[in-house]
Formats: sequence, structure tokens, C-alpha cells
Amino acid sequence: MYSYALLEKECYYLIEEKEGSPIILIKIMLESDHCLFVTRYGETEVTGWKRKSDPIFEIIELLDDKAVKEWESSYYSNEDAYYEDED
Repeated sequence: MYSYALLEKECYYLIEEKEGSPIILIKIMLESDHCLFVTRYGETEVTGWKRKSDPIFEIIELLDDKAVKEWESSYYSNEDAYYEDED
């Protein structure tokens, strides 16, 4: 079992928070003495605080810069599809 304390600021991770739960992509945005401010990416972005002691079942992967750029281009282009022009 891992914890959020192992994760580094400004990095993207694929994690499984609980055994059998879906894999999620997160980015560590800010670090305090006892907590991390985390962005979770799914259909929408969700932000919130996690204690460094909060458990993570598995840290699957730290994404490298190339993977992040590929994901960003796909994620943000898909996000635009939900908005219609107001002409």
C-alpha cells in the first residue's frame, strides 16, 4: 500500500486509489506540510485536498512529458466538443 506522500508536485500519475477501483489520472498541484492539492481528470476536472497519509492501492505510472503532451492534446480537444458556439 502506498500513500499520497510519495507523489511529487507538478507531476501526473495514473493511480488506483482502492483495489478494484477504476484507474484515474491525477496531477499534484500544491503541497503543504500535511496535505496535497490534487486535480483528478475524468469527464470533468475535480480538485481537492488529500492528506499525505491517505492510502493509494497502487501507483501505476508516473507519466513522462511526452505522454502528458499527447494526453493534453486529446483531453482538451475532447473537452471543446461539449461547448457550442453562441452566435
